[in-house]
Amino acid sequence: MAVSVARDLSVTVTDHTAEKLMDRQQALRESIQKGEPKVMGVSEVMVGVTVISYSIPLLATDFTEVMTFGVPWWSGLVFILAGAVAIATEKFANMKFLCACLAATSLAVLVSVLALIFYFIDLGNNPATECNQQDHYDQCEEQHYATTFSRGVKSSLLLFTIVQTVISCILSVSLYRERRNFTQYMSLNQNLPPSPAVATPSELD
Repeated sequence: MAVSVARDLSVTVTDHTAEKLMDRQQALRESIQKGEPKVMGVSEVMVGVTVISYSIPLLATDFTEVMTFGVPWWSGLVFILAGAVAIATEKFANMKFLCACLAATSLAVLVSVLALIFYFIDLGNNPATECNQQDHYDQCEEQHYATTFSRGVKSSLLLFTIVQTVISCILSVSLYRERRNFTQYMSLNQNLPPSPAVATPSELD
């Protein structure tokens, strides 16, 4: 804290701690925006919408593990939620939103891994039905085409979920580093000192 007296006898009290906090807050905003969480968030939302839309044709096929437990639905919704929070984080760029984004992105990572487990189990337990042809001109049974189509859609969903896992992991690591770098800012912000005060000669009498 510094005190300066002007020629008109006005006294200015400058708190360097408050200035340091403002500098740290601006640095936090710039650091968050540099990490481009909005781009990651838009990617998460797009992947979530794609997963849900791609899973709709599976409603016409036999319900296996993936559809029985509704894996595309809850995983897609979590992806969309995490992406929306990431977009809001870049807009507001403060520690509160950063922590919320980190929690949502970490949840997306866990959900992605869980969804991958379901997809691998489903694809392993439900192979495509063999095509039984009597001769070269006979067509395969409908069950063969249905199971082949189902596995193709699930393989696409598996690929999208892998992409989502990578995006969420990258964003989680980036947010964790930002949060660790500005831990001191969080503790100082709770005890924010009053703003600089200026005392005029009349107030000193």
